[in-house]
Amino acid sequence: MIASRVFFLVLAVLIALTGLFAAAAAHDYLQAFGLGLFGFGTLFALGCIKRHFDEIEAAR
Repeated sequence: MIASRVFFLVLAVLIALTGLFAAAAAHDYLQAFGLGLFGFGTLFALGCIKRHFDEIEAAR
């Protein structure tokens, strides 16, 4: 995995954790924002992993 993809994977994990902490601390509509941020971070990380394996498969 190239260094830039690892950087964005770590960034996605930090975004997802920030979303979880925001959802835990919120009481009203900001809880939905925190859960949305967690979902975005999770899907972004999964997209990075998928892109990595797609490149490996294309190289074969």
